[in-house]
Amino acid sequence: MADVTSLTIKRPITVRAVVTPTWKEEAEREISNGIAAADQQLAQLEQEGQQVVEQVRRQSANPLDPRVQEQVANIQQQVAGKRSELEEQKRNLLQQQAQVRELEMDQIVEQGQLESTCELKVGDNLVQKMQVSIVVKDGVVQSMEEADKDSSAYS
Repeated sequence: MADVTSLTIKRPITVRAVVTPTWKEEAEREISNGIAAADQQLAQLEQEGQQVVEQVRRQSANPLDPRVQEQVANIQQQVAGKRSELEEQKRNLLQQQAQVRELEMDQIVEQGQLESTCELKVGDNLVQKMQVSIVVKDGVVQSMEEADKDSSAYS
């Protein structure tokens, strides 16, 4: 087996954003769109649930038959489960919206992650190579940072 002296690896890159009026407006718009979508999905879910229940009852010769009642209860239970999921999503979005509104200008916040590749050679510090972030301001890269050689997670 031959010795390998370098590898190309994938690594996550943390994207950090500088809070600006433009960033705040965009973040609030995205969250508001998510809240509106959740509301729309909730309304659609309720409507479709009612339609399915009515259809089951119409197709049955005896809507009071215990099997029909059980089928209706199962449908209602599925709708309730999905409603709970959507309501939780909406609560999370409302919480995010409140957090965004409280952010101060020029504060730096984590916005997400990207993935990149890098060259890893014998002798490189893997922890340092994996801890990379970029800072953006209104979409423009302000800096790219790699963990300091002195700041190891295992110091």
